[in-house]
This record gives sequence, C-alpha cells and structure tokens, in this order.
Amino acid sequence: MNYIIDGHNLIAKIPGLSLSMPDDEARLIELLNRFGQESRHKLEVYFDGAPPGQAGVRNYGQVRAHFVATSQSADEAIRRRLARLGRTAASWVVVTSDRDVQAAAREVHSNVLRAEDFSRLVQTTIHKRLASATNAVDQPLSEEEVSEWLAIFKARRK
Repeated sequence: MNYIIDGHNLIAKIPGLSLSMPDDEARLIELLNRFGQESRHKLEVYFDGAPPGQAGVRNYGQVRAHFVATSQSADEAIRRRLARLGRTAASWVVVTSDRDVQAAAREVHSNVLRAEDFSRLVQTTIHKRLASATNAVDQPLSEEEVSEWLAIFKARRK
C-alpha cells in the first residue's frame, strides 16, 4: 500500500506530538519510518512552511519527505502529486482530515484515511511489533532447545 500523508495534519493527531515542538516533523518522520519498516508500505509525507533554502524532497529510510516552500501549501503539493499519478492514484491512500484534500483524493479515485485513524494504525502496528519482540525474548527455551544448545557447547569443548 502507498500513502500520501498531510504531515502537519497528522502531527496534531499523534499522542505525544505537537505542532509547537521544534522537532515535530523529525519525530513524525521517525515514527513513520518505524511504521514503514514494519509494514513495508511506501510513505510520502508533505510539510508546508519550509524556511527559505530548506524546501525540497528528502528520503529518510522508508519515508520520502516533501518540505514545501512557504509560497504554497502542502495541500496544493498533495493535489499536484495526485494529478501526476494519473490512473495510479487509485493505488494510493491519502491521509488527512482536511475535507478539501479528501475531496481532491476522491476525485482521482484515491482512498482516504482520516489522520486520527491512520494515527491509530501506526501506533497499533508499532506496539504489536514491540510486544512480539518482548514476548520472543521472555519465552523460556523448550527442553529440546536446551538439549540442542548443550550439544553445541559440548562439541565446542572437544
């Protein structure tokens, strides 16, 4: 699945993140990257208000971040991206709670996911991964596994 994400819209829906944080965009990118590593989805995030000289596109692992110049909005950049996708826009999910962006996505047959719903999906995916990693570490070895390890260590002593 491919996602086009309205970054500042999503930040406002992520517990522990706030648009007033100086590193809010970096924290969101880090979170999206962890989600992308686990889910193997293609993620593009758009942020508006990039300071002069900072506008552009950068790759961060699974995340392609678009920093949009102050002369335009992330909403406009998302609309242009959807237009460039043409028929393939139908294979993308647009993440936003902005109704105008949702309408633009539906016009090109993209799926729409509200930012709050995507926030829950990201958190659930990351927490499941952490829980499974913790459970894997905490489970004791079976008698068969212990026997195998003892055989390996005995073989190395000889």
